[in-house]
Amino acid sequence: MQKTPKSLRLHIGLFGRTNVGKSSFLNYVVGQDVAITSHIPGTTTDVVEKPMELLPLGPVVFLDTAGLDDASELGALRIERTKKVFDRCDVLVLLTEPEAWGGYEDEVLAEARKRRIPVVIVVNKADTRVPSADFMESLRRRSSRVLSCSCLDRQGRDPFVHSFKAQLIEICPEEFLHPPALVGDLLAQDKLCVFIVPIDKEAPKGRLILPQVQAIRDVLDGGRGVVVVRESEYASCLKNLRTPPSLVVCDSQVVARMVEETPPEIPCTTFSILFSRSKGDLDEAVRGAGVLDQIQEGDKILIAEACSHHAIQDDIGRVKIPRWLSQFKGFDVPVEVCAGKDFPENLKGFRLVIHCGACMFTRREMLARIERAREQGVALTNYGVAIAYLQGVLSRVLSPFPSALLVYQETAGTPQQH
Repeated sequence: MQKTPKSLRLHIGLFGRTNVGKSSFLNYVVGQDVAITSHIPGTTTDVVEKPMELLPLGPVVFLDTAGLDDASELGALRIERTKKVFDRCDVLVLLTEPEAWGGYEDEVLAEARKRRIPVVIVVNKADTRVPSADFMESLRRRSSRVLSCSCLDRQGRDPFVHSFKAQLIEICPEEFLHPPALVGDLLAQDKLCVFIVPIDKEAPKGRLILPQVQAIRDVLDGGRGVVVVRESEYASCLKNLRTPPSLVVCDSQVVARMVEETPPEIPCTTFSILFSRSKGDLDEAVRGAGVLDQIQEGDKILIAEACSHHAIQDDIGRVKIPRWLSQFKGFDVPVEVCAGKDFPENLKGFRLVIHCGACMFTRREMLARIERAREQGVALTNYGVAIAYLQGVLSRVLSPFPSALLVYQETAGTPQQH
């Protein structure tokens, strides 16, 4: 549980004014000092992440934010980072004090409602002042889930934590309890699948990258088998199988070779496209790829990565995709790259966003980025979808996904033939 990637954890955001006791509340729920606390307002200067196991929910991560009313010299920057946490929250905990509710709290509640994030209101510091019945009733009119606590009350900790967990279980998003399929629903019960995993400069020493590991685990969880090979051994692997595999999945960088060596009756796709379906909106990514034909000289493209990593000599996002773009268009296409949480608020300067598979993101965070692009009229697609489009094999690797394939055919007119 402690090693579960953050992208597979329930994200619980802690919001409230400065010095309302967010960090103390986090320590109280967790039962240990994981966040620095102080009576001095503004002690939390950035979002503090605490991954933990919160049974019976399982792996979660708490996001302890800076106060939205921070008036310090760095307050504006802290508030801006706090607001970005809305993109990541599956559940939001809004902390206040007895008889204290105003514009800041209403702002958080309104943003949560806009994004359809379930909210639990917690009245903290109940030891300093007992909240009145009228105040508690006013909170219940704003949210059906209201609790009160004192982080100094150690005897009352267990009953409160049990009540808090019960609230979380009731409002926990269905997609966390029953996450969207990655690959298991595409596999026949009595057939193997084949995963093509290049071992190149981007492959970490002694292990596989996270998308490949998660896909393998998904196959095994479904009680099916998987054969893992490099692209150089793929053709001979097919010949050695007694029956054709139910599905072939490859790294996007070798998609053209996989399509060439895969018989047309065998469905095939890429790891990145699998994640586009599981973490985001595959149909939307297919529509976005159609914009590649419309790119004109001077149009800018944003390459967005979910994680921050050291760029290698032939980096997929910084080197290979820009190179394939220029080869496809016949001219140099201006490209900017953002990584990690540094996704621009304003996307209007870009003609298209090409996003990675988002294996390090929750589904909510990826959907928030898709929605931001949609609201600003900027197309967004996915690494795997874009690479397959640029290499002329998109219709082939959409074969396991009838809905997305239909979108492609409607967008492109005539499917690509290979």
